[in-house]
Amino acid sequence: MGSTKGAKAKGRLGQQAIRDMLLEIFPHLEPGDIKSTTMGEGGADVQLSPAAYKLAPIDIEVKRRKSGLATVYTWLEQAKAHGPGTPALFFRADNKKWITIVPTEHYMELLKNWKKDVDKT
Repeated sequence: MGSTKGAKAKGRLGQQAIRDMLLEIFPHLEPGDIKSTTMGEGGADVQLSPAAYKLAPIDIEVKRRKSGLATVYTWLEQAKAHGPGTPALFFRADNKKWITIVPTEHYMELLKNWKKDVDKT
């Protein structure tokens, strides 16, 4: 998908995949509570209603690249090779904050556990 139209379609599909995973974790929310935005629209790529944001206060940016993050995947593979646990990459560029990169499936599990804790209160 080298064309602009193809790239937008690829991005839209990525946003929809993240939206669908979140709706699966929070099935009591309406589809409109978690929505994929139109390409070029300002703000988060996947927008959360106030009700959804209260459950998962995250601001979402979705990126899909053919190979632009190849180094990140190499580093995650290195972490995975260290043992059977979930690979986690801690990364910081000069003068920036630390970020942590984990597989999306693991992050969704963290959200499920977070949701369970919120539901208890």
